[in-house]
Amino acid sequence: MTTKLRREDILAAVEDAGHRLTGSRRAIFELLEGMEGGFSAEEINLALGGVGRATVYRTLRLLIKEGLLCKLFSDEGSPKYTVAKFGHHHHTICVSCGKVGEFRDSSVERLLKAVSADIEGTIVGHNLELYVNCSECIS
Repeated sequence: MTTKLRREDILAAVEDAGHRLTGSRRAIFELLEGMEGGFSAEEINLALGGVGRATVYRTLRLLIKEGLLCKLFSDEGSPKYTVAKFGHHHHTICVSCGKVGEFRDSSVERLLKAVSADIEGTIVGHNLELYVNCSECIS
């Protein structure tokens, strides 16, 4: 099942964060509302030629902060973004087509607890991305 950003969630995030709903932000939100899978800030910039690059990046940061988007790092150098599904999860990224998937595995969290006992300091977060060849690219 794919997840899309809902307009109500986006507008609530902007309002809750105390930001204005400008025409540029509205254009970004309308574009994001229909997007699925991984996408880059550059793809948004290309699709919305009249919206400033800085506005696109600020808006993406806002949506990440509000938990509506996830930022993924790729071998290509520029990050990809994906709609955040509910709850804690990790990502798979196809090295051939760039398709982004999500998975949950409680053994990852158990491993982190075990590792935290052996390190100095406190783990405050983590990011797990598995680079794969997706089933569509394999077939």
